[in-house]
Amino acid sequence: MKVLITGGAGYLGSVMAPYLLGKGHKVTVLDNFLYNQTSLLEVCGHEGFSIVRGDCRDTDTLKPLIKSHDAIIPLAALVGAPLCDRDRLAASSTNRDGVALVVKLSSKNQKILYPTTNSGYGIGERGKFCTEDTPLKPISFYGKTKVEAEKIALDSGHAITYRLATAFGASPRMRTDLLVNDFVYRAVTDRTVVVFEGHFKRNYIHVRDIAKVFLHGIENFDKMKGKPYNVGLEDANLSKLELCAEIRKAVPGFVFMEAPIGEDPDKRDYIVSNKRILSTGFKPEWNLARGIKELIKAYKILRRNPYGNY
Repeated sequence: MKVLITGGAGYLGSVMAPYLLGKGHKVTVLDNFLYNQTSLLEVCGHEGFSIVRGDCRDTDTLKPLIKSHDAIIPLAALVGAPLCDRDRLAASSTNRDGVALVVKLSSKNQKILYPTTNSGYGIGERGKFCTEDTPLKPISFYGKTKVEAEKIALDSGHAITYRLATAFGASPRMRTDLLVNDFVYRAVTDRTVVVFEGHFKRNYIHVRDIAKVFLHGIENFDKMKGKPYNVGLEDANLSKLELCAEIRKAVPGFVFMEAPIGEDPDKRDYIVSNKRILSTGFKPEWNLARGIKELIKAYKILRRNPYGNY
Protein backbone atom coordinates (compact mmCIF):
# COMPACT_ATOMS: atom_id res chain seq x y z
CA MET A 1 0.00 0.00 0.00
CA LYS A 2 1.12 3.56 -0.69
CA VAL A 3 0.98 5.67 2.49
CA LEU A 4 1.34 9.45 2.66
CA ILE A 5 2.39 10.90 6.03
CA THR A 6 2.23 14.66 6.42
CA GLY A 7 4.55 15.87 9.15
CA GLY A 8 6.30 12.53 8.87
CA ALA A 9 9.70 13.83 10.04
CA GLY A 10 8.39 14.62 13.52
CA TYR A 11 8.43 12.67 16.76
CA LEU A 12 5.76 10.15 15.70
CA GLY A 13 6.53 10.02 11.98
CA SER A 14 10.23 9.35 12.47
CA VAL A 15 9.26 6.06 14.11
CA MET A 16 6.20 5.35 11.98
CA ALA A 17 7.78 5.78 8.54
CA PRO A 18 10.56 3.19 9.08
CA TYR A 19 8.05 0.85 10.75
CA LEU A 20 5.62 0.93 7.80
CA LEU A 21 8.49 0.54 5.31
CA GLY A 22 9.63 -2.50 7.25
CA LYS A 23 6.16 -3.99 6.89
CA GLY A 24 6.32 -3.74 3.10
CA HIS A 25 4.42 -0.50 2.46
CA LYS A 26 5.63 2.39 0.34
CA VAL A 27 5.84 5.64 2.29
CA THR A 28 5.94 9.27 1.20
CA VAL A 29 6.65 11.93 3.81
CA LEU A 30 5.63 15.56 3.35
CA ASP A 31 7.30 17.85 5.88
CA ASN A 32 8.46 21.45 6.12
CA PHE A 33 11.36 20.50 8.47
CA LEU A 34 10.49 23.27 10.88
CA TYR A 35 13.11 22.08 13.37
CA ASN A 36 15.84 21.27 10.81
CA GLN A 37 15.63 17.68 11.96
CA THR A 38 17.57 14.88 10.23
CA SER A 39 15.49 12.04 11.64
CA LEU A 40 14.68 10.29 8.35
CA LEU A 41 18.22 9.96 6.98
CA GLU A 42 18.30 6.25 7.83
CA VAL A 43 15.42 5.43 5.45
CA CYS A 44 16.60 7.49 2.48
CA GLY A 45 18.23 4.37 1.03
CA HIS A 46 14.93 2.47 1.06
CA GLU A 47 13.47 2.17 -2.46
CA GLY A 48 9.93 2.44 -1.12
CA PHE A 49 10.58 5.79 0.58
CA SER A 50 9.94 9.22 -0.94
CA ILE A 51 10.34 12.65 0.61
CA VAL A 52 8.72 15.96 -0.31
CA ARG A 53 9.79 19.19 1.35
CA GLY A 54 6.73 21.40 1.55
CA ASP A 55 3.73 22.68 3.47
CA CYS A 56 0.70 20.51 4.23
CA ARG A 57 -1.52 23.60 3.81
CA ASP A 58 -0.51 24.13 0.19
CA THR A 59 -3.12 22.70 -2.19
CA ASP A 60 -0.77 22.53 -5.18
CA THR A 61 1.68 20.43 -3.16
CA LEU A 62 -0.86 18.21 -1.46
CA LYS A 63 -3.30 17.45 -4.28
CA PRO A 64 -1.06 15.26 -6.49
CA LEU A 65 0.35 13.49 -3.44
CA ILE A 66 -3.07 12.51 -2.11
CA LYS A 67 -4.22 11.38 -5.55
CA SER A 68 -1.37 8.86 -5.80
CA HIS A 69 -1.69 7.27 -2.33
CA ASP A 70 -4.02 4.72 -0.76
CA ALA A 71 -3.81 5.92 2.83
CA ILE A 72 -3.17 9.35 4.32
CA ILE A 73 -1.88 9.92 7.86
CA PRO A 74 -2.06 13.66 8.66
CA LEU A 75 0.52 13.98 11.43
CA ALA A 76 1.46 17.56 10.51
CA ALA A 77 0.57 19.83 13.42
CA LEU A 78 1.83 22.40 15.84
CA VAL A 79 1.88 20.16 18.89
CA GLY A 80 1.52 21.28 22.48
CA ALA A 81 -0.27 24.10 24.26
CA PRO A 82 2.71 26.52 24.58
CA LEU A 83 3.61 26.33 20.89
CA CYS A 84 0.00 26.79 19.76
CA ASP A 85 -0.59 29.70 22.11
CA ARG A 86 2.39 31.55 20.61
CA ASP A 87 0.97 31.39 17.08
CA ARG A 88 -2.75 30.63 17.03
CA LEU A 89 -3.13 31.41 13.34
CA ALA A 90 -0.48 28.86 12.35
CA ALA A 91 -1.93 26.36 14.83
CA SER A 92 -5.46 26.58 13.46
CA SER A 93 -4.38 26.62 9.80
CA THR A 94 -2.18 23.55 10.31
CA ASN A 95 -3.94 21.50 12.97
CA ARG A 96 -7.51 22.00 11.73
CA ASP A 97 -7.43 23.46 8.21
CA GLY A 98 -4.66 21.13 7.08
CA VAL A 99 -6.83 18.13 7.97
CA ALA A 100 -9.84 19.74 6.28
CA LEU A 101 -7.76 20.06 3.12
CA VAL A 102 -6.82 16.36 3.24
CA VAL A 103 -10.50 15.47 3.55
CA LYS A 104 -11.45 17.81 0.71
CA LEU A 105 -8.83 16.44 -1.69
CA SER A 106 -9.27 12.74 -0.86
CA SER A 107 -11.87 10.30 -2.15
CA LYS A 108 -14.16 7.90 -0.31
CA ASN A 109 -12.05 4.90 -1.34
CA GLN A 110 -8.95 6.28 0.40
CA LYS A 111 -8.10 5.66 4.02
CA ILE A 112 -7.55 8.57 6.42
CA LEU A 113 -6.02 7.74 9.81
CA TYR A 114 -5.88 10.83 11.98
CA PRO A 115 -4.11 11.24 15.33
CA THR A 116 -5.88 13.49 17.76
CA THR A 117 -5.31 13.61 21.51
CA ASN A 118 -7.19 12.45 24.55
CA SER A 119 -6.36 15.81 26.08
CA GLY A 120 -9.69 16.71 24.45
CA TYR A 121 -11.33 15.25 27.56
CA GLY A 122 -9.98 18.19 29.56
CA ILE A 123 -10.89 17.63 33.19
CA GLY A 124 -12.68 14.34 33.73
CA GLU A 125 -15.02 13.28 36.51
CA ARG A 126 -13.10 11.91 39.46
CA GLY A 127 -12.97 8.12 39.42
CA LYS A 128 -14.84 7.88 36.11
CA PHE A 129 -13.12 6.60 32.97
CA CYS A 130 -13.36 8.65 29.79
CA THR A 131 -14.64 6.57 26.88
CA GLU A 132 -15.09 7.57 23.27
CA ASP A 133 -18.66 8.59 24.17
CA THR A 134 -17.51 11.02 26.87
CA PRO A 135 -18.16 14.66 25.86
CA LEU A 136 -15.04 16.44 24.69
CA LYS A 137 -14.11 19.55 26.69
CA PRO A 138 -10.64 20.63 25.56
CA ILE A 139 -8.96 23.24 27.73
CA SER A 140 -6.08 24.43 25.55
CA PHE A 141 -6.24 26.03 22.10
CA TYR A 142 -4.14 23.07 20.91
CA GLY A 143 -6.78 20.65 22.18
CA LYS A 144 -9.58 22.65 20.57
CA THR A 145 -7.94 22.61 17.13
CA LYS A 146 -7.40 18.85 17.34
CA VAL A 147 -11.00 18.20 18.42
CA GLU A 148 -12.31 20.31 15.55
CA ALA A 149 -10.08 18.43 13.10
CA GLU A 150 -11.26 15.08 14.44
CA LYS A 151 -14.88 15.98 13.71
CA ILE A 152 -13.97 17.00 10.16
CA ALA A 153 -12.17 13.70 9.63
CA LEU A 154 -14.96 11.53 11.05
CA ASP A 155 -17.65 13.42 9.13
CA SER A 156 -15.90 12.40 5.91
CA GLY A 157 -17.05 8.81 6.38
CA HIS A 158 -13.66 7.34 5.45
CA ALA A 159 -11.50 7.99 8.48
CA ILE A 160 -10.32 6.47 11.73
CA THR A 161 -9.25 8.80 14.53
CA TYR A 162 -6.97 7.91 17.40
CA ARG A 163 -7.26 9.82 20.66
CA LEU A 164 -3.68 9.24 21.68
CA ALA A 165 -2.58 9.20 25.29
CA THR A 166 0.54 11.17 26.23
CA ALA A 167 3.30 9.69 24.11
CA PHE A 168 6.66 8.59 25.51
CA GLY A 169 9.77 6.79 24.35
CA ALA A 170 12.85 7.39 22.21
CA SER A 171 12.49 8.66 18.65
CA PRO A 172 15.05 9.79 16.05
CA ARG A 173 13.30 13.18 16.28
CA MET A 174 13.30 13.27 20.06
CA ARG A 175 11.04 15.38 22.24
CA THR A 176 12.11 15.91 25.82
CA ASP A 177 9.14 18.16 26.58
CA LEU A 178 6.65 15.26 26.77
CA LEU A 179 5.82 14.41 30.38
CA VAL A 180 7.42 10.96 30.77
CA ASN A 181 10.37 11.90 28.58
CA ASP A 182 10.84 15.12 30.55
CA PHE A 183 10.65 13.51 34.00
CA VAL A 184 13.07 10.71 33.03
CA TYR A 185 15.46 13.29 31.59
CA ARG A 186 15.35 15.22 34.87
CA ALA A 187 15.81 12.02 36.86
CA VAL A 188 18.88 11.07 34.86
CA THR A 189 20.50 14.52 34.61
CA ASP A 190 19.32 16.43 37.70
CA ARG A 191 18.23 13.56 39.98
CA THR A 192 15.30 15.71 41.11
CA VAL A 193 12.06 17.28 39.96
CA VAL A 194 9.52 19.59 41.57
CA VAL A 195 5.98 18.62 40.58
CA PHE A 196 3.09 21.06 40.36
CA GLU A 197 -0.38 19.67 41.10
CA GLY A 198 0.94 16.14 41.31
CA HIS A 199 -2.52 14.58 41.68
CA PHE A 200 -3.41 15.38 38.05
CA LYS A 201 -3.81 12.12 36.13
CA ARG A 202 -3.44 11.16 32.50
CA ASN A 203 -2.82 8.10 30.33
CA TYR A 204 0.34 7.09 28.42
CA ILE A 205 1.36 5.22 25.26
CA HIS A 206 4.76 4.39 23.75
CA VAL A 207 5.68 5.95 20.41
CA ARG A 208 6.34 2.52 18.87
CA ASP A 209 2.88 1.34 19.86
CA ILE A 210 1.49 4.44 18.15
CA ALA A 211 3.19 3.31 14.94
CA LYS A 212 1.78 -0.16 15.51
CA VAL A 213 -1.80 1.07 15.98
CA PHE A 214 -1.66 2.97 12.69
CA LEU A 215 -0.62 -0.20 10.86
CA HIS A 216 -3.43 -2.00 12.70
CA GLY A 217 -5.87 0.60 11.41
CA ILE A 218 -4.64 0.27 7.83
CA GLU A 219 -5.05 -3.50 8.00
CA ASN A 220 -8.49 -3.39 9.66
CA PHE A 221 -9.82 -0.19 8.16
CA ASP A 222 -13.19 -1.36 6.89
CA LYS A 223 -14.35 -2.66 10.27
CA MET A 224 -12.87 0.27 12.22
CA LYS A 225 -13.69 3.30 10.06
CA GLY A 226 -16.04 6.03 11.18
CA LYS A 227 -15.10 5.85 14.86
CA PRO A 228 -12.65 7.42 17.31
CA TYR A 229 -10.43 5.17 19.42
CA ASN A 230 -8.65 5.93 22.68
CA VAL A 231 -5.10 4.58 22.48
CA GLY A 232 -3.23 4.17 25.73
CA LEU A 233 -2.09 1.68 28.36
CA GLU A 234 -4.85 0.28 30.55
CA ASP A 235 -2.45 0.00 33.50
CA ALA A 236 -1.01 3.51 33.09
CA ASN A 237 -3.71 5.92 34.22
CA LEU A 238 -1.27 7.60 36.58
CA SER A 239 -0.91 10.85 38.45
CA LYS A 240 2.31 12.79 38.03
CA LEU A 241 3.45 11.67 41.49
CA GLU A 242 2.68 8.04 40.65
CA LEU A 243 4.68 8.44 37.43
CA CYS A 244 7.64 9.77 39.43
CA ALA A 245 7.42 6.74 41.72
CA GLU A 246 7.62 4.45 38.67
CA ILE A 247 10.68 6.31 37.40
CA ARG A 248 12.38 6.02 40.80
CA LYS A 249 12.20 2.22 40.50
CA ALA A 250 14.63 2.53 37.57
CA VAL A 251 16.58 5.53 38.92
CA PRO A 252 16.94 4.83 42.67
CA GLY A 253 18.54 8.18 43.49
CA PHE A 254 15.68 10.15 41.96
CA VAL A 255 14.08 12.63 44.37
CA PHE A 256 10.74 14.25 43.63
CA MET A 257 8.51 16.54 45.63
CA GLU A 258 5.26 18.40 45.13
CA ALA A 259 5.39 22.19 45.22
CA PRO A 260 3.24 23.60 48.05
CA ILE A 261 2.33 26.61 45.91
CA GLY A 262 2.07 27.29 42.21
CA GLU A 263 0.02 25.83 39.39
CA ASP A 264 0.61 23.68 36.34
CA PRO A 265 -0.51 25.61 33.24
CA ASP A 266 -1.59 22.25 31.76
CA LYS A 267 -4.82 21.51 33.64
CA ARG A 268 -5.59 18.14 32.06
CA ASP A 269 -6.79 15.63 34.60
CA TYR A 270 -8.57 12.43 33.52
CA ILE A 271 -8.42 8.64 33.37
CA VAL A 272 -9.14 6.83 30.12
CA SER A 273 -10.61 3.52 29.01
CA ASN A 274 -8.95 1.92 25.98
CA LYS A 275 -11.37 -1.00 25.69
CA ARG A 276 -12.65 -0.06 22.22
CA ILE A 277 -9.25 -0.31 20.52
CA LEU A 278 -8.40 -3.47 22.48
CA SER A 279 -11.65 -5.06 21.27
CA THR A 280 -10.38 -4.74 17.67
CA GLY A 281 -7.42 -7.00 18.44
CA PHE A 282 -4.80 -4.35 19.02
CA LYS A 283 -2.44 -4.95 21.93
CA PRO A 284 0.36 -2.57 23.03
CA GLU A 285 3.83 -4.09 23.37
CA TRP A 286 5.56 -1.40 25.45
CA ASN A 287 4.67 -0.86 29.09
CA LEU A 288 5.81 2.13 31.09
CA ALA A 289 8.68 0.35 32.85
CA ARG A 290 10.18 -0.83 29.56
CA GLY A 291 9.89 2.65 28.08
CA ILE A 292 11.59 4.24 31.09
CA LYS A 293 14.54 1.85 30.72
CA GLU A 294 14.77 2.74 27.03
CA LEU A 295 14.79 6.46 27.83
CA ILE A 296 17.55 6.05 30.41
CA LYS A 297 19.73 4.52 27.70
CA ALA A 298 18.74 7.24 25.22
CA TYR A 299 19.78 9.98 27.61
CA LYS A 300 23.26 8.51 27.84
CA ILE A 301 23.48 9.50 24.16
CA LEU A 302 21.38 12.64 24.18
CA ARG A 303 22.32 15.49 26.46
CA ARG A 304 21.18 18.79 25.00
CA ASN A 305 18.14 18.49 22.77
CA PRO A 306 17.05 21.41 20.58
CA TYR A 307 13.91 19.71 19.29
CA GLY A 308 11.38 19.94 22.12
CA ASN A 309 8.17 21.76 21.15
CA TYR A 310 8.65 24.48 23.76
